[in-house]
Amino acid sequence: MKARFALSLLFLLLLPWLLKALGSYAALGSYILIWGLAAMGLNLLMGYAGQVSFGHAAFLGLGAYGAGLTLKHLAPSTPLALLLGTLLAALAALLLGPLVVRLKGIYFATFTIVFSQLFYFLAFQWNEVTGGDDGLRGFARQDLHLLGLKVDLTASEAYYYFVLAVFLLLAYLLWRTVDSPLGRAFLALRENPLRARFLGLKVERYLLGAFVLSGAAVGAAGALLAMLINFAQPSMLHWSTSGELVMMAFLGGRYRFFGPLLGAALFRVMEELLSSVTEEWMLFLGTLFILAVLFFPGGLADFLRRWAWNRR
Repeated sequence: MKARFALSLLFLLLLPWLLKALGSYAALGSYILIWGLAAMGLNLLMGYAGQVSFGHAAFLGLGAYGAGLTLKHLAPSTPLALLLGTLLAALAALLLGPLVVRLKGIYFATFTIVFSQLFYFLAFQWNEVTGGDDGLRGFARQDLHLLGLKVDLTASEAYYYFVLAVFLLLAYLLWRTVDSPLGRAFLALRENPLRARFLGLKVERYLLGAFVLSGAAVGAAGALLAMLINFAQPSMLHWSTSGELVMMAFLGGRYRFFGPLLGAALFRVMEELLSSVTEEWMLFLGTLFILAVLFFPGGLADFLRRWAWNRR
């Protein structure tokens, strides 16, 4: 276990240089980690608590706009922008959660689409604050001042390592959550909410906790994404972006902790390759998603696990 973790960490540390050696660009590594974090955040609610959401793009967009507005109007601080973007998404999840967690199944998913589109049209129409259809511009990630040292984050490689540090921290916190009694309660809700209620669990309260933690993680990913491209746009809040996060979780494996990260890597790499060949690249990814659901419901993570087991 420790050896696999060490090898995985070494791979992540070398990823920008491996991508450049393969003719790609270092920022793709940041994209993979950011979308992986967003998919893992969604999967806390979907894979562990058992509720599928098509509205988590709202938290991604709120995190992005929160970070952008912080840098543009409050303070030129990258950590502060990340913090306030995350808090804005968490606050939105906390306010919406009591309404959402009373619903189940298709009703839950439908309502999440509704509030995602509400935020989307708000960002689209509120030109004075969000920039409307043109998006929010005029901000940029700032240098990081740490222990008296100045770290220039304008370079893609430097920002990748900042993203990696944030990813590892939040992934550890998510892992501690799912490996705790709280995480066991989430699994009980996923397997049988009625039985969990009979056992004394306050179902709505635990679902609200999963919803808020999930929204905060996705919001942090949105803040990192905005600072990566120095731009925030309404499409980040659109329900189709939520659909992409759901696809990443399913492709990677929603019952494995790092499955969504593998799904995000597969999704973004295939997007990068296919979009350079055809404008209909989503058709191929959609076909892959259907095949994965039909023949590999455990996702890429489960497939690799079985392959490694059979190789023994």
